[in-house]
Amino acid sequence: MLKVKDLHIYYGGIHALKGVNLEVNSGEIVSIIGSNGAGKSTLLNSISGFLKYREGEISYKGNKLGYNPSKIVKMGICQVPEGRLVFANLTVKDNLYMGAYLRNDRNGIISDLEKVYALFPRLKERENQIAGTLSGGEQQMLAMGRGLMSSPELMLLDEPSLGLAPLLVQTVFNIIIDIRKMGKTILLVEQNAYKALSIADRAYVLEQGKISASGLASEIASNPKIQEAYLGTKK
Repeated sequence: MLKVKDLHIYYGGIHALKGVNLEVNSGEIVSIIGSNGAGKSTLLNSISGFLKYREGEISYKGNKLGYNPSKIVKMGICQVPEGRLVFANLTVKDNLYMGAYLRNDRNGIISDLEKVYALFPRLKERENQIAGTLSGGEQQMLAMGRGLMSSPELMLLDEPSLGLAPLLVQTVFNIIIDIRKMGKTILLVEQNAYKALSIADRAYVLEQGKISASGLASEIASNPKIQEAYLGTKK
């Protein structure tokens, strides 16, 4: 479904991604783990069309992706950004409708809104509440629901558990599993490596802009070096 080939990205003189290769197959959950500054968000932003790359290629279903985020959303890819970035002054319902801004299938939009409310009952309860007044966990649910409203096939999730209480972290990961059951493919960047590997099919380890390890998530999780570096504390 998604292929990243020999990707190189620079920020000025800083070589942020150094020949990254990655694949995501339809129906998978693929996790990317790594320390802060490893290039994880840079990779997602390049797939979404927000960053230009100097070398390499990103393709989706055999079609090369360019630098037009709206076109990429129309192709079936959405990104749920780190930090949620909800529209703080809009209601929950209006935020969800914003996720469907490129769609014109009214009946499909209404149907998907009901699916989002079924997945996130809390959002239904608060549909007329101003998004900026929601808790961190509720805003994360809203960001994920907004992403689903674009009717994506591939979802890029950037640090969905960041800053959440442990109980809410488990809730978010349960929701990610439920989203996969809806037929979505997921590329997950996550600082909680233990949780990320526990739900993923495959995983990549990104270190200083390079892929240092890849394979089945269970194999990555059982690698002593990975355990020492990223799984020292199970959350």
